[in-house]
Amino acid sequence: MSDQKNNKVNQMIKKNDIQTWVFDLDNTLYPASTNLFAQVDVRMREFIAQYLSVDLDEAYKLQKSYFRECGTTLRGLMTKHDMDPEPYLEYVHDIDLSGVLATPGLAKALEGLGGQKYIFTNASTAHAERVMDCLGVSACFDGIFDIVDANYTPKPDASIYDTFIEKYAIDPSKAVMVEDMARNLEPAANLGMKCVWIENEADWGKEGADEAYVHYKTDDLQGWLAAL
Repeated sequence: MSDQKNNKVNQMIKKNDIQTWVFDLDNTLYPASTNLFAQVDVRMREFIAQYLSVDLDEAYKLQKSYFRECGTTLRGLMTKHDMDPEPYLEYVHDIDLSGVLATPGLAKALEGLGGQKYIFTNASTAHAERVMDCLGVSACFDGIFDIVDANYTPKPDASIYDTFIEKYAIDPSKAVMVEDMARNLEPAANLGMKCVWIENEADWGKEGADEAYVHYKTDDLQGWLAAL
């Protein structure tokens, strides 16, 4: 990350003024290049094919259609097929995490922030815990707000941000949220949070990246946090 970006961070955010740090999980705490989603993507397709008794090509079409229409494939399956979400979540997150490496520098940067730190994810708590253990950052966080806590309603539905801040008694005006999907920052910004987008080239990731609700951008979370 450039010195210019670091200087902007130092000028705009004082970590002592922040009470709560909110982080997405996947492609945020670890690089998108790890590409865990490729595994999840395949397992989603397999689950749909088995559950709906369709071939893999049709399953793929449904998977992407439900994602676009409902925010997550899971929500689409629940809405349109009255599916029990638990077997789905267990199946799609049963993936190889060997590519997620321990990151002592990230743990150190998180520990240096002060305040409360939470994971806010559209995935399950079990998946989040496994990833956090691999990264070596589990002890840095005070809680996980997952898709079950959100009653299976995914970000960026504004109502679940209200539920999240109520659960943990968060003052949004003294909070920072970090996300790889830019559009998921809009409700947080509307509540008064400072919003950080993890830069990436995925179409679903950069949608909304140039909007006013993205206050900061970085391609190096560890460096960004250390520069505060």
